[in-house]
Amino acid sequence: MKLPSRIALPLASLLLLAACDTSPGPTGGSAGGTPPASPTLGASTSPAASPTLVVSASSAAFDKALHDELIAMLERDQADREGTPQAESDQARTARLKEIVRTRGWPTFALVGEDGGNAAWAIAQHSDLDPAFQQEALELLRAAVAARQASPGNLAYLQDRVAAAKGEPQVYGTQIRCGPDGPVPATPIRDEADVERRRAEAGLPSLASYRAEMTTICAQDAN
Repeated sequence: MKLPSRIALPLASLLLLAACDTSPGPTGGSAGGTPPASPTLGASTSPAASPTLVVSASSAAFDKALHDELIAMLERDQADREGTPQAESDQARTARLKEIVRTRGWPTFALVGEDGGNAAWAIAQHSDLDPAFQQEALELLRAAVAARQASPGNLAYLQDRVAAAKGEPQVYGTQIRCGPDGPVPATPIRDEADVERRRAEAGLPSLASYRAEMTTICAQDAN
């Protein structure tokens, strides 16, 4: 699937794009969106991440240079997925994001704006070759969402991606592949009867509408 060369997309659109990623590992997106007032996403069952502090809204000043760097990184990430090879690989972008996290904490909305925070998440989402860092990013993103400094929808996608990479059931059903007969979940969806409630809490569209969009995308990719 081709991704747009720019990232000025609604959050739902970029989330959808992440679900048909062509990088190795499970499939599964970003730009601004307002988190629900009281997000309640699935609790982590993994060990705590390394003690990197999440920069809070009260302590972080907007860093335009870092914001611009993250946006440019995501543009290159998308160009790669459009079929335009970049000198910078996914691994290089992962390494740079790890450095940012070590020195600045997770890139929160206060620090880099919503689009910058979503760009950081998308790079983490595509860091399949470094599962330990993806797990760390998941824990940091969870803390940022609790502080209303990151998108609950982004957290849902990364949580599912980490789970699918381990062969574990998904919580939100965000990781979908294009199979021979259309879209199929990368791994089963846990308690699928209650998935629509969980998706609504994360600010995601219904699973039925998501699957319908993926059906269209899979049909286009098959042509």
